[in-house]
Amino acid sequence: MGVRSIAAAVPTTAAHARSVLATAFSCGITTDVGRDDLVGAHRVDEDGTLRIAPPPDSVLAAAALCAPHGRPTTLVEFADTAPVPVRDRIRARLWLSGELVPDGDELVLRTERAVLQTRTGRTGIDLDELAATGADPLARAEPRLLTHLADVHPEAVEQLTRLICPDSLHGVTRVQPLAVDRHGLTLRLERARGQADVRIPFHSPADDLASLTERMQCLLASAQAVTHRRM
Repeated sequence: MGVRSIAAAVPTTAAHARSVLATAFSCGITTDVGRDDLVGAHRVDEDGTLRIAPPPDSVLAAAALCAPHGRPTTLVEFADTAPVPVRDRIRARLWLSGELVPDGDELVLRTERAVLQTRTGRTGIDLDELAATGADPLARAEPRLLTHLADVHPEAVEQLTRLICPDSLHGVTRVQPLAVDRHGLTLRLERARGQADVRIPFHSPADDLASLTERMQCLLASAQAVTHRRM
């Protein structure tokens, strides 16, 4: 399955992980005491350091009190969910494991291991690279960008399928925008049974909304040219 143009560039694993961290509003936290699902209880520093303010009645707060020196060994899970309703909406999962250290009213995770899981498998992340890498510049705007594209411009989504090899569209019943980052747009192709994702790369990275608009216009112009050649 592929696109007719250049090979699709993708974010690095570290950049993908930082984007998940930057946009996740909730997380699951597991300690020896049990598991908490916390909403709006964490924040991420510029270097990727995870800080958690556990509710007083949470399992995590109890774990911090019971652990030696108040430093529970912890596994934190983040789920990256597609903004547009599609099958299998979880696009990726990120796990951070390490020791939680008290810092005022917060707990700071001293990360010892980071793993990202996508549809292509699980990958360990170098912690120095994770700390040095920023989130994708479009990550925080992605939900409204994709929902706007799906809800207001479905004809543009259909037109973009002209950039996909025709054989890849066999049996497709619905196409939805699944993801966008500075390197390209990913479409979800749904069939009666199963689905597949195809990536349409930009001609160069988009580092802000203005450049993204230009990249999308270029893709649509290319799709329109393909349409004319087929007529």
